[in-house]
Amino acid sequence: MISALDTNVLLDVLLPDNNHYQNSKTLIDRAYAEGALIICEAVYAELACQFDSPDELDSFLSDTGIRLVPSTRKALHAAGAAWRSYISRRGPHFQCASCSNLQVLICPKCGATVTSRQHIVTDFIIGGHALVQADRLLTRDRGFYHAYFPGLKINA
Repeated sequence: MISALDTNVLLDVLLPDNNHYQNSKTLIDRAYAEGALIICEAVYAELACQFDSPDELDSFLSDTGIRLVPSTRKALHAAGAAWRSYISRRGPHFQCASCSNLQVLICPKCGATVTSRQHIVTDFIIGGHALVQADRLLTRDRGFYHAYFPGLKINA
């Protein structure tokens, strides 16, 4: 079984978070026992800010048995298709990361609609990579990945 890892579960372990550390560590340990652990280049880039050099990050990945597997064109195309869907759905809405519910936020001072880009293309690269190149994704962003990658198996 190949498990792709989202940045959030790795950061939960690297920067111990009282709310998520144990669950993320258990998920990663279980996935490691069941097969391969992989990340895409977007996760690698997001992790890089936690290390002083590429050698330190590569050492961490090697020590933990996590492999950097570059995204294929098919994975990147899946990411682009999901990104297009997100852009067309997003409008002035904020999206709940847990259930994907869309809400509009109105400024209490002037009454204007507040907009924000809650997801960036790297989130979609992570999803496309996991969909095409892994058997599942380990993440805390279940609602988001279920909404835009419905065929992706998610462990959270």
